[in-house]
Amino acid sequence: MVIASLQGLPAFLVYFLVAAILSGAYVMIYTRITRHDEFLLIESGNSAAAVAFGMSLLGFAMPLASAIANSASLIDVVVWGLVALLVQLGLYFVARWRMPGVSDKIAVGDMAAALWLGFLSLGGGLLNAASMTT
Repeated sequence: MVIASLQGLPAFLVYFLVAAILSGAYVMIYTRITRHDEFLLIESGNSAAAVAFGMSLLGFAMPLASAIANSASLIDVVVWGLVALLVQLGLYFVARWRMPGVSDKIAVGDMAAALWLGFLSLGGGLLNAASMTT
């Protein structure tokens, strides 16, 4: 009985590893394009940076999870994961266009700016995830 339950473990591990690699790539790219240093700000206790970054990561993870759930193969997951990455990066630039000082505001702990960026990321991620269903 337990053995039968574990038959899917290899596939789980592969999909999880691919998702972790894509998430790591997202974090690396996102933290390089933002005008504020998320990790430094979070380490110094800046809640606004933690909120904005965390919500952005969730905004990426939702469509990635949808891609995994609806994919026909690992290639599909990678392709749609890259689409999710591009959408989230685009949403950051939309936030910056609409609120040009968003990164500066987050850097000084402005929670309203962090929530604006975070909810934009979550909303975009949710729509992105829903659009990936077959």
